[in-house]
Amino acid sequence: MLLLRSALFQVLFYSITLIYMIVLSPVMLLPQRWGWWILPFWMNTMLFLMRVVAGLKVEFCGKEHVTNGGYIVAMKHQSAWETVTLAQFFRRPTFILKRELQWIPLFGWYTWKFGQIPINRGKKSEALAAMMVSAKNAIAHNRQIMIFPEGTRRPVGAEPKYKYGIAHLYKELKCPVLPVAHNAGVYWPRASFLVYPGTVVVEFLPPIEPGLAMDEFHPKLVDIIETASDRLVEEARAAGATSPVLDRVPTPTKPTESAAG
Repeated sequence: MLLLRSALFQVLFYSITLIYMIVLSPVMLLPQRWGWWILPFWMNTMLFLMRVVAGLKVEFCGKEHVTNGGYIVAMKHQSAWETVTLAQFFRRPTFILKRELQWIPLFGWYTWKFGQIPINRGKKSEALAAMMVSAKNAIAHNRQIMIFPEGTRRPVGAEPKYKYGIAHLYKELKCPVLPVAHNAGVYWPRASFLVYPGTVVVEFLPPIEPGLAMDEFHPKLVDIIETASDRLVEEARAAGATSPVLDRVPTPTKPTESAAG
């Protein structure tokens, strides 16, 4: 049953996405402001498919921390799930993404139309400078910059590897950073065809205000996101999640009475 539901979801996910991109492509000829409804429309469709077909629900916490205005959104990257669901909470999200994604027919055209920020990973110094110019422009227009600080998806329980680019953005843009934690990798694992039933929990955490030194901000961001994400993974385990991902993540051990002093 799991294989069948996952296969049906994957087929519907890609086919409906392709249909949407084709049918809605005339928006390319219209002013950008007339097309922002497309993203939440598509994302809500995907959430419906996940719930009905794959049995994957979602719970959002801390939505009071999501505000208007220009700031950075730093998200844990465990799964494909967060790339297709979280941007719906932001009025005009601006993803920092690999330049190669803009070369994909149709999909790349949408990223260009709606002002997403491409980055050339092969030229780090040049890429950082170009990204900074685009990011400053986005913040000046009260857009929200969406970034996965680890750069690529990391398996649940893996050692975090946060790039330092997020600290440079924080320093130069002088705007708040909204950390986002979740446990989506438990249910839709990295590079997995299978989607396991359950409830993804997302937490929008209190923002980190501007003004910290880079070497203070970076470890603080890592600690906030990782601590919350690890807790959500353990809550999924306690709730009876059946994903085999949890078999590879050791259960945290409580300190013994003697060790606690």
